[in-house]
Amino acid sequence: MIGKGKSIAHTSASMNYGWNQEKDAEVVLKEHLYGNTPNEITQEFKLLQDLNHNCTKNTLSFIISPTIDDGKVLNSKELTKITKEFIKQLNLQDRQAIAFVHKDKEHKHIHLYVNRIDFKGQAYNDSFIGKRSQQAAEKVAERLHLTTVKQIQFEKDFQQREIRQEIKRRHDLVIKQFEPKNFDDYIKAMAANKVKVIPSINKQDKLQGFRFEFQGHNLKGSSVHRNMSLANIGKEINKNSYTPLIQAKANTVSLLGTPVELSTKMALKIAKTVIKRTIDNGIGW
Repeated sequence: MIGKGKSIAHTSASMNYGWNQEKDAEVVLKEHLYGNTPNEITQEFKLLQDLNHNCTKNTLSFIISPTIDDGKVLNSKELTKITKEFIKQLNLQDRQAIAFVHKDKEHKHIHLYVNRIDFKGQAYNDSFIGKRSQQAAEKVAERLHLTTVKQIQFEKDFQQREIRQEIKRRHDLVIKQFEPKNFDDYIKAMAANKVKVIPSINKQDKLQGFRFEFQGHNLKGSSVHRNMSLANIGKEINKNSYTPLIQAKANTVSLLGTPVELSTKMALKIAKTVIKRTIDNGIGW
């Protein structure tokens, strides 16, 4: 579950958005309020906000988002409980508050508005309210046995680790079995192994690396493995061919029949492989 929070001055506009019936809005919490329209609620907020003229951003706006899977099974009563627990975690009890649930999208979420000004005219300290909102959502999720951000991140990291390992395995297979002689060969062989290789061209129109697309994931080569940077892939390809991979005069390589320029530094890194191989062959001869 994710929690976001901030202080706002535009209470009426936000309240109207939260209570937008086109978004299937449902009121799941109303504390110390009697109105039945956004304008009526705004006016009730204003009665207390007029007690404190120093505070201009006098409404606290929160979004509480359970995961999609959790949201599918949460009923109105449970969403109310989540909201109350969230308020408790932030010590916002005994204040005017109203919360709506939006169900118009697959991702069910709660919009919560709390009067920053209490019944004594004192303003709530909103320092680091964004970070505190996330921490509150984490605690609520743990207490109510819902999915936390930490769990989501762990699962995401675990899945990406497996994806990276599989891309690297297919890369190794291509290098060893297909023995590509140039980048075009490499890209085609990776495609045959269900990995799409996407050239990364920088603002100077120079090739700076490859991205790898596999099973819905799009990763930079060096993020997959350090051996999958452009320079390292170029070095591996150079080992398979005595035809220069790089056109020396222009520092270009061919990609799908089109010459693409490399930076001088990148070209030198790749070219070192050919120089070293030539020296090694000379010594062996």
